[in-house]
Amino acid sequence: MNHKFVRPEIAEMEAYTPIVPFEVLSARLGRTPEEIVKLDANENPYGPSPKALEALRNGRFFHIYPDPESNQLRDALCDYVQMPKERLLTGMGADELIDLVLRVVLSPGDMVIDCPPSFGMYPFSTAVNSGQYVQVWRKDDFSLDVAGIETAVAQNPTAKILFLCSPNNPDGSTITDADLRRLLQLPLLVVLDEAYVDFDFGHREERDKNSVSSVVNSSSRIHWTLEYDNLAVLRTFSKLAGLAGLRVGYGAFPEWLLPHMWKIKQPYNINVAASLAAMASIEDKAWLHEKVQLLVAERERLFAELGTISYLSPFPSRSNFVLCRVIGRDAQQLKLDLEQAGILVRYFNKPGVDNCIRISAGRPEETDKLLVALKNLL
Repeated sequence: MNHKFVRPEIAEMEAYTPIVPFEVLSARLGRTPEEIVKLDANENPYGPSPKALEALRNGRFFHIYPDPESNQLRDALCDYVQMPKERLLTGMGADELIDLVLRVVLSPGDMVIDCPPSFGMYPFSTAVNSGQYVQVWRKDDFSLDVAGIETAVAQNPTAKILFLCSPNNPDGSTITDADLRRLLQLPLLVVLDEAYVDFDFGHREERDKNSVSSVVNSSSRIHWTLEYDNLAVLRTFSKLAGLAGLRVGYGAFPEWLLPHMWKIKQPYNINVAASLAAMASIEDKAWLHEKVQLLVAERERLFAELGTISYLSPFPSRSNFVLCRVIGRDAQQLKLDLEQAGILVRYFNKPGVDNCIRISAGRPEETDKLLVALKNLL
């Protein structure tokens, strides 16, 4: 077929590189899925809550198209995050919501500002939506270059959107309240991606760390969307609730933006199974709390133990993973060596995360196997 029909920016863009499917790796390694320690995609190793699994087993209407407005799920979310229902929109993971925002706001050539190293879907979705991608690199400690962002906005009058990720993927750093408030003074839409915020708790004075609800909702700024009409906050059930395979996320958005997002979203974007599982997960706060506490404890243990291995330099993280720079050896080969031992980690070799691996927090026994393998590679 003649390539003249393909949009030039699509022809030129790089494809997003997801992780290799579990089944493919299992066959390649000659191991059953149960034998593999999967720490490469920041998934929740505990899976869905018992209530979510029960809801899926008892689901009755899988043959009926789902509610286009996800009313029951949004009612549950309204109570869960203490936000007005009319300010909430659900999506097939946060990824769909990222795309929807860009589709509404961007005209061809408008600029999107990102702060790499960060989540790869921001440049991907910008390219798909004919935006120009502007990078303001993070500092060596992964903190934001706030002055650099302000300069980029001043120099680019068509800048429309700023993507911020907190805790940031792939390093787990967070944005301070002061920096976020300063950036919200800029004349653009700030999209704050909180995919990992459920693992960031216990360090902000106003939080009651003994409260289940505060731990589950953690340090989210979702309520800030009621204060700032240029802020959107994205959340997901993939990490907290172990529903990555069902693809269900949500967000709070400005009043002026929501009618247009509703207008262009796919009518049946949240499937019946995902909705049932998400609603049941919300009802199981104690279970979510327990698993979050376990994963945070494992993250802290992982950070401490990795720091004792001579060829690894781990970065502090407020998420469910730890990023490590590999010292004196090739990070890609380290990934492959671990793979042969049945342990999967993520490899990075991009500016800011050159020669790095990222390791998801797993169950204690998975951390044990990882540490033994890393020490054997000394």
